[in-house]
Amino acid sequence: MTSSLDDLFVFASRTDLPVLPHVAIAHAQFETIHPFTDGNGRTGRSLVHTMLRRAEVVERVTVPLSAGLLTDTAAYFESLDEYRKGDVEPIVRRLNAATFAAVSNGRMLVDDLASARERFIDSIVARRESVVWRLVDALVAQPVIDNAFVQRTFDVSDMSAQRAIDRLVDAGVLHQTSKGRRNRVWQADEILDALDHFVERSKRILVPRVQGNQLAFVGV
Repeated sequence: MTSSLDDLFVFASRTDLPVLPHVAIAHAQFETIHPFTDGNGRTGRSLVHTMLRRAEVVERVTVPLSAGLLTDTAAYFESLDEYRKGDVEPIVRRLNAATFAAVSNGRMLVDDLASARERFIDSIVARRESVVWRLVDALVAQPVIDNAFVQRTFDVSDMSAQRAIDRLVDAGVLHQTSKGRRNRVWQADEILDALDHFVERSKRILVPRVQGNQLAFVGV
């Protein structure tokens, strides 16, 4: 097993191969070696992201590209079986499909978040210098907030922070989820909905289809 892992490390370190086939084969070989009694699947999927990051294909990955490998577990394990018989094409195709699906899903999320932000901006009435405008942008990354978050993030007083929150409540951007007047928490439902939809899409099997001149992904 040690020699097999050494060979895998040498192969995974190569830089002269197309990235996605290289990653797919390294992943399949690791799963074939199966060096641990537990955790081989998680480690093998981590290898996918490590190699993609090292190849500078991605800088940040919101949802693991490898998650797409497991949307159809039967097909995934079948592709590993084919690899062990000497056919690398099925596992390469599966990783390619998972990668394009993740990219498509990520673009949908970006579009949903941008649309939500535009609706927020259109609904707010405030002075140009008001912290409320900066808070709108912060909500995209932090859709659940409290007064202390606003104070800390924008270096403003308790009163200024609460004024910005109240403006967004009045505009329908935020609503309070906690009870009472102490330790209050607010959330931006549209941002959370966009994230929920993103997660739900990632659970579906997305199959690449050519529609006209465009590559589209159809949920199965």
